[in-house]
Amino acid sequence: MNKFFVKITNFFAMDSENSIFYKIKRLIPSKQNVLGQFLRYFVTGGLAFVVDFGAFALALYYFDIHYLISNLIGLMAGNVVNYLLSIGWVFSSEKRKMEKHVFWEVVIFVLISLFGMGLNELLMYVFVGVLAIQEMVSKVGAAIIVLLYNFFARKYILFKKQDVKKVNDE
Repeated sequence: MNKFFVKITNFFAMDSENSIFYKIKRLIPSKQNVLGQFLRYFVTGGLAFVVDFGAFALALYYFDIHYLISNLIGLMAGNVVNYLLSIGWVFSSEKRKMEKHVFWEVVIFVLISLFGMGLNELLMYVFVGVLAIQEMVSKVGAAIIVLLYNFFARKYILFKKQDVKKVNDE
């Protein structure tokens, strides 16, 4: 039984060569270029979307909450995951523009998120309420559009290139 837990721990450990995260990390280009960052953000967005989509579906189908409110619940849960991974993994090779003013950094991150949520809500309204597209299909379309907005907004508003020539690429 103890060997089972060791195998599971190694599967998820960041530094183990057998880890799923290590294998994903090896496939993604350097986080010092936009493509590497976007691919990392895509993985981050994917994880955040799973949380978002799961919370949305749970609220919509299990608790029978209106689709727009369910959408907000999912978005909030996904944004927590997105913030933590964006700061710690996606843009960690770049200097945070406001690292000495963490409060304002979080405020701006939240404002970017709120604008993204508003855009997502607008898209959901248009897709479902106006175009009569099924809710789950609409959610996927809105998420793709908002993913692109969030990546570029966060990258160019909150982060700047490091002055150091070589940054440790974990």
